[in-house]
Amino acid sequence: MRGVAALIIRAHGVGGASDLPLSLTNVVVGAGWALTISFVVLAFAWTTSRLRGDLAGRPVPRLVDRLVSSSVTRWLLRLAALGFTGYVAWPALFADDLAVNPALGVFYVYLWVGMAACSLLLGDVWPVLSPLRTVHLALSRLAGSTPQTGLFLYPHRLGYWPAALGLFAFVWSELVNPDAAFVSTVVTWVLLYTGAMLLGAAMFGDRWFEHADPFEVYFSLVARLSPWGRIRDTGAARDGRLALRNPLDNLDTTPVRPGLVPVLAVLLGSTAFDSFSMSNYWIAQTAEGGGALDAVLRDTLVLGGFVVLVAVTFCAAAMATSGVTGHQRLALPGILAHCLVPIIVGYVFAHYLTLLLEYGQQTLLQLSDPMLTGADYLGTADLTVAYFLSTRPELLAVLKVAFIVTGHVAGVFAAHDRAVRVLPTRDAVAGQLTMLIVMLVYTSGGLLLLFSS
Repeated sequence: MRGVAALIIRAHGVGGASDLPLSLTNVVVGAGWALTISFVVLAFAWTTSRLRGDLAGRPVPRLVDRLVSSSVTRWLLRLAALGFTGYVAWPALFADDLAVNPALGVFYVYLWVGMAACSLLLGDVWPVLSPLRTVHLALSRLAGSTPQTGLFLYPHRLGYWPAALGLFAFVWSELVNPDAAFVSTVVTWVLLYTGAMLLGAAMFGDRWFEHADPFEVYFSLVARLSPWGRIRDTGAARDGRLALRNPLDNLDTTPVRPGLVPVLAVLLGSTAFDSFSMSNYWIAQTAEGGGALDAVLRDTLVLGGFVVLVAVTFCAAAMATSGVTGHQRLALPGILAHCLVPIIVGYVFAHYLTLLLEYGQQTLLQLSDPMLTGADYLGTADLTVAYFLSTRPELLAVLKVAFIVTGHVAGVFAAHDRAVRVLPTRDAVAGQLTMLIVMLVYTSGGLLLLFSS
């Protein structure tokens, strides 16, 4: 049963190259042409920056803004999220360590994939839903202090580096750890995460969550592609108003901080490793592997290798331009890093859409009887899982390709707009050619890995 659970948790969907309406070669070539044509069109038609970041957007009616922004709404959401966390902690701590324990599905599916989907659709909601932020807020008020205040100022040079390490710890636990399907593993990880977050918040205030919480950093980056944001127009009546805006304008607001590239490299490299580890080639190579320790060390090194490969190739492509000073060249990877966000989102949903929709339903059924006593607290025990995508592999294959290609095309748009803004006019197009080549490699490599199993 534990082996089945591990397969369910680690699988990124069904469908292979044989399910594509075209040959995999034609799909890869077509995707490459889509990126190349997009770049050529942008080079001639998009010669100046058009994205306005947090100045863009159409404000929602004031009544809607007040309802969404009110402290009552926020506290209701905080308490609901805290209550759900307590409900899931109940079987995680006290039920049997079995594959049907709902804590596994909540942690690996609802949190990692489901919250990414919510962030994409609803915007940056995790800071309100985060149970640890709520606990920190309550403890701060009990202590008579403000949640923004800690013992020390958060060092700017740390940036997102703690979040990058936390994200690597999560993907390692999910993709490499042979005990990933044990509830006790999830509980141990969450307890260590909780201790690190609350201790950091006590030291640096709630800025610690914004920079160091792996989930908050991940979800906030995904939310940069949502249609929701707040207008920053100092002195204007619409300043701070909730607004609908072009997701690319939202993406343009991504803050450039130390550690941003490592965070994105972990997210993109881990999804590539996930596909690679499920490929026929890797399965054949590791079929005669050694002991458990050797396998863990081997997979850890390969996972780290994918992360480093993404970071090195992206940084090299970003810096391979002329017309800039040495200091400006070193800053370019961070300045252009936001273009990786749509690529990561595309890969996440290409890999895990089936897991979210189908294993997510199974988790909902399990939540109705968390302690395996025959209860039906949520009234879902008699429902059955609808395997809509699993029974339509052709549709699933097309969706996977669409997610990946759309993410890369959006990344090309974001990178081009930023490049024509920060690079000298004469070098703005030529300076992007190396980045285009890397994007083409990412696209073709991602498709080949995704359909290699």
